[in-house]
Amino acid sequence: MTISKENVLKALSTVEDPDLKKDLVTLGMIQDIIIEGDKLSFKVVLTTPACPLKELIKNNCIDALEKEFGTEVELDIHMTSNVTTVRNNAPLLPQVKNIIAIASGKGGVGKSTCASNLAVALAATGAKVGLIDADISGPSIPVMFNVEGEQPAVKNENGKNTIIPIEQYGVKLMSIGFLTPADSAVVWRGPMASSALKQFISDVEWGELDYLLIDLPPGTSDIHLTMVQTVPVTGAVIITTPQKVALADATKGLSMFKQPQINVPVLGVVENMAYFTPDELPDNKYYLFGKEGGQRLAKKFDVPFLGEIPIVQSIRESGDTGYPAVLKEGTTKQAFSQLAETLARQIAIRNADQNKTEVVQVNT
Repeated sequence: MTISKENVLKALSTVEDPDLKKDLVTLGMIQDIIIEGDKLSFKVVLTTPACPLKELIKNNCIDALEKEFGTEVELDIHMTSNVTTVRNNAPLLPQVKNIIAIASGKGGVGKSTCASNLAVALAATGAKVGLIDADISGPSIPVMFNVEGEQPAVKNENGKNTIIPIEQYGVKLMSIGFLTPADSAVVWRGPMASSALKQFISDVEWGELDYLLIDLPPGTSDIHLTMVQTVPVTGAVIITTPQKVALADATKGLSMFKQPQINVPVLGVVENMAYFTPDELPDNKYYLFGKEGGQRLAKKFDVPFLGEIPIVQSIRESGDTGYPAVLKEGTTKQAFSQLAETLARQIAIRNADQNKTEVVQVNT
């Protein structure tokens, strides 16, 4: 059969995106088709650089084209990406495609550790990533990124001061820890903490970002309400540990986002400290805090289960030394990398299937 643009698109219309359940042509993912005799080149524009199905989609394209034109066709398929968004013409953070809330019902479940490693893992795939440390009274991001003591620069444009975020490991960072002495306690009333978060959103030069993660304080508080009243949030990720008490608190956190007046899509549940694996026995799993509690929580609320993160010594050491565990080879890198891929997929599915999240209006 003659290789023409029309026939190429016809062949590729049989290839489906496994997550979005539509063919690549309908989704507009096939671009820049160039035909030179028996040579065919084109781009497949994926919904995220973190797509774990990249090779599967590419191979399916090859199979479809060889079925249509024979094995003599010379193919050059360039796999690229353009992260999807439902945030069009947003007044605040106009160049930020997705705002992701990282939340937990209680403290001590490793929420900031997960947020940090998720941010670094997404950046490692080629995505543009930012991270706001919204835990105003207990900021931990400066320690986890080894940028304690650093202070962000400030520039003045048209009479307005703009903060330049600290950048580390490919992630743009903002935390109250950059603005206050490390050894002093930050004791603020709710409105003051909320004002700080607003400033991190409106007065920081974030630039172009595919994902802006907001590491929220534990529980449900003024900070959470301020966030959903200030910007339309793409979705929330709930971090829990397997114990019954942690799951009870995580349930409250998850329920808050699903309330009709807030209505932020829950992208999924992460079970942190799911099992212990000793370095000398990497194939052994010991479920110290119970088993599959996060999976049961996700099933109960009919939201995705994003994955399990083990409890291993290297994660604690990485947090203390400011070198995230996902940057080191081993089981933790694999776990966080898979978690980042799964989260990116859920964001793409959410953007394809659900309406834009609106800023919450609270009547007083």
